[in-house]
Amino acid sequence: MPTPPDEPLLETAHAHADDDDRRGSRDGGDLFERVLGELGIAVTDRSSAARPVVPLSSRLDTAALAWASVSAVMAAAGRSPESLDPARVAVAYGSDRVLTVDGAAPPVWSPYSGFWRTSDGWIRTHGNYPHHAARLRAGLGLQEGAGAEAVRDVLAEQQSAPAVAAITAAGGLAVRVMAEAPATDRLLGARPLLEINRVEAVSPSPSSRSTSADARSEHRPLQGMRVLDLTRVIAGPVCTRTLALLGADVLRIDPPQLPEPEWQHLDTGHGKRSAVLDARDPQLEELIERADAVVLGYRPAALDRLGLNPEELARRRSGLVVAQLSAWGTEHPDRAGFDSLVQAESGIALIESPDGDRPGALPVQALDHSAGYLLAAAVTTLLRQRPPRPDGSWVVRTSLRRVAAELLLMPRRRQPNAALGFAVDPHVARFVLGDTSLTTARPALPGFEFDAPHPWGSDQPRW
Repeated sequence: MPTPPDEPLLETAHAHADDDDRRGSRDGGDLFERVLGELGIAVTDRSSAARPVVPLSSRLDTAALAWASVSAVMAAAGRSPESLDPARVAVAYGSDRVLTVDGAAPPVWSPYSGFWRTSDGWIRTHGNYPHHAARLRAGLGLQEGAGAEAVRDVLAEQQSAPAVAAITAAGGLAVRVMAEAPATDRLLGARPLLEINRVEAVSPSPSSRSTSADARSEHRPLQGMRVLDLTRVIAGPVCTRTLALLGADVLRIDPPQLPEPEWQHLDTGHGKRSAVLDARDPQLEELIERADAVVLGYRPAALDRLGLNPEELARRRSGLVVAQLSAWGTEHPDRAGFDSLVQAESGIALIESPDGDRPGALPVQALDHSAGYLLAAAVTTLLRQRPPRPDGSWVVRTSLRRVAAELLLMPRRRQPNAALGFAVDPHVARFVLGDTSLTTARPALPGFEFDAPHPWGSDQPRW
């Protein structure tokens, strides 16, 4: 059945956005308390009425989602969220907007990434990586040199569902722009935002942690912890960047054949070492054996094929914390995705339409950033407050789609809240990397400052 025309979808989206609509009874304070409950952290301050407003303008409550997500990390690190600067949080969430390399803003979006009108609605594509752009063109029957205009013209003649199916079959990334599905969001929202499970270790072994809790400084609560970063794009790297900020020794490993876009790595690579190594190299197992935590950001099915299933890792290595982030959740193991695609399919894009015609987007990639901060809060809690057991490990999961459901269940406005102006310069950091000057956002967490990112792939794959 073809997708209905986009106008009724937009009417449906806005029908759920009345000024006083509180059908999703959750708010940022409620989210914060629920996350602390999932992490086993006592709630000591319930003064959510005094919560500052993060200056992020949208119909959905992006501001409250951001505040609660960063607050969870603060609480996990033993800090009070009262010290959060709402402007600093906003700049951190929109870090790609303030990033400059040698004084110039890098091109963040590929011409092959965006919304495209079809004969019966809209689709959203993602082609920031060259291999995804190539597969998008292949799925549409276009030559290698075809540009955005050719993509537009081809899609204008096609229905949304067949176009998405063709792109997906070719290995590209596309979704239909759809209206929200409240029943689906309620089902997702009934699950924990952070699913935490203890796993029995098959072969108990002593922990390799080299620093006791008493020896770690209050300022660097994860000092001495080894975190193996097997993530890409934004959400996973935001998680591991936060763990590095809190003192962890973070080593990011990438496949040699898939370089990360330079801007993306510089935006989220602070404080981490960066190395390349094939996932099937025995050296990776040696790194896992000596790690305190492993953060995974690849598709669940890809992890299984590479021998990196989270439960299997936890069973093999007693005391290990394994954190898994995916776009759509483990019930969709083969499905790849990005923040922008989840926004489009979950209904967010239609709710945030700027004019009642074209789909829109959140003011920042909030699903990515919130998922990263929430996962960092869980890993920090498990490393700090749940000491390693001789017979068990921990697995923690979340997904961009689960975060989207949380946002869709929160209160909303019929019109975006007014944008609040503020000075950006106090919230950026400047670094010199060899001959390159770099400007990035400062940390959302007050009282901490980033170390400079290392160039991609410039370190050795060893602790």
